[in-house]
Amino acid sequence: MSEAAKQYHEEDEIGKTYDLRVARRLLRYLKPYWQLAAAALTLTLLTNILISTQPYFTKMAVDDFIEPRRTDGIWLFALAFFGVFLFRFVFSYIQEVLLNNVGQKVMFDLRSELYAKLQKQEVAYFDQYPVGRTMTRLTGDVDALNELFTSGVIDVLGDLVIIIAIVGIMFWMDWKLALVSLVTVPLLFTATNWFRKHARTGFDRVRTRNARLNAFLQEYISGAQTVQLFNAEAKSLARFREINDDYRKANIETIYYYAIFYPLVDFIGAVGIAVVIFAFGFETLSGLSAAGAALTVGVLASFIQYSLQLFQPIRDLSDKFNVLQAAIVASHRIFILLDREVLIETPEKPARKGKAEGRIEFENVWFAYKGEDWVLKDVSFAVNLGESIALVGHTGSGKTTITNLLMRFYDVQKGRILLDGVDIRNWDLRDLRSNFAVVLQDVFLFSGSIDNNIRLGNAEIGRDRVEWAAGEVRADEFIRSIDGGYEAEVKERGAGLSVGQKQLISFARALAFDPKILILDEATSSIDTETEQLIQNAVDRVMDGRTSLVVAHRLSTIQKCDRIIVLHHGELREIGTHNELLANRGLYWRLYQLQYSEEKLVHFSSEPSLV
Repeated sequence: MSEAAKQYHEEDEIGKTYDLRVARRLLRYLKPYWQLAAAALTLTLLTNILISTQPYFTKMAVDDFIEPRRTDGIWLFALAFFGVFLFRFVFSYIQEVLLNNVGQKVMFDLRSELYAKLQKQEVAYFDQYPVGRTMTRLTGDVDALNELFTSGVIDVLGDLVIIIAIVGIMFWMDWKLALVSLVTVPLLFTATNWFRKHARTGFDRVRTRNARLNAFLQEYISGAQTVQLFNAEAKSLARFREINDDYRKANIETIYYYAIFYPLVDFIGAVGIAVVIFAFGFETLSGLSAAGAALTVGVLASFIQYSLQLFQPIRDLSDKFNVLQAAIVASHRIFILLDREVLIETPEKPARKGKAEGRIEFENVWFAYKGEDWVLKDVSFAVNLGESIALVGHTGSGKTTITNLLMRFYDVQKGRILLDGVDIRNWDLRDLRSNFAVVLQDVFLFSGSIDNNIRLGNAEIGRDRVEWAAGEVRADEFIRSIDGGYEAEVKERGAGLSVGQKQLISFARALAFDPKILILDEATSSIDTETEQLIQNAVDRVMDGRTSLVVAHRLSTIQKCDRIIVLHHGELREIGTHNELLANRGLYWRLYQLQYSEEKLVHFSSEPSLV
């Protein structure tokens, strides 16, 4: 089974694992707002009690005023009726405001907790799980909880209260007619139970398909350029249609159960009312009523209204139950993420904090992304303070892995990495990473201004330092030439800026943070030769006095490094200066000869033909 299939299979299984412990844990999020929730619950109970008095007002209107044609006190009766509904309106308004406040506060807390958790997750988590799926956790699943807190638990309690109140009033008015009214309730509960089971299954399927759809959209929209480049639009559209069709079918299946249930409830309610009318007519016409307790038209009218009111909360309870089930399933997904162990974090008592000097040591380091498929094998080397080291080798030799391990994006399986003589696993993680600045081949820019993309929200970096850093890497000229200068808007992922311009901003970002250790990972591969020459002197000045690791395929960019480490299939094969390695005529010499011959071939092929 593929990795993606495993992830989706896991999604399918989530709905089968929830229990009451999840519900209890979920309700704990209400604890900080229990006073608001208690006030909302009180208002809900009062509102539902007032609602249950409406049919009794009908009975009084018919029996006390309409039948005997009385007008005495009718204004007082009308005023009381108006007052009840005025209070109902006021209570309902305040209750809705309170409930939605509680729901939004809980959602805010959950989203904040989820985002904080994601910020702490190691890079391996994002390698494993699609971004679209993670987005579903923070959006769709959290939204499902909002419905629980705004119209779920408290409304369920309110519906139970109104059911008890209606049944009590009906028995108080006429116990025999009340029993007749409840004849159809078992049918209603049977229909409700059928709906609950099938709708829950359908809802789980909808959420699973929604997560798949989000994951697909995120991946293919991000890779739209690649899809178009390789004319894969038809294939991606076919795949989207397949996933979209699964989502459509899941929704239609769920709608099918709703389409049956609600008309069925109305039909059962109509049967119940018919039974009440029949029983009333039979008892009245046959004279079976006890003396002095004859049923009146007002009683009949109120019983019909009470029957309608009784079926409504019972039907709502089934719907709210599905809201509860959906929320529990969603919360289970959320709690899986919240409970996920953070494998890379600061030790309880870090042995080292603050600024580093910059001495690096790799001691017999072994690392694999999966199982024992070793990417690095027994790698050992040291980088002295202020020294510049180049990492070279074929693709997949482990160059970038070394820099990722150094910043603890991953942890080694064997051996250890030391920074200033202290195992990096014993460093304060925040302080450890603050000692590094990285310039990558694939530059990521955030939406906002150029200034903010250089300082990344760090208030300690002022505009003067931002402009100095931009000037050092020759980015200042192009920044000032665009509308807005340093306050110019940067669109998503730097759209509108050239690859070289984004790379220069990335260099300026690295310089502005004044790191102790500088990592350049294919940093100049996207910059043309002229631009590279412009910034090379600035880069040399920045590297001066700092420990630097340079990953590059173009060997011409690393010849000035103090030492060069040659990696091959995860093993350290050679180490030395450029001239030393050439003199050894080993792997580095072969790489150099191969690249030099390719460059000569490109150079000669660009010359004009003499023929």
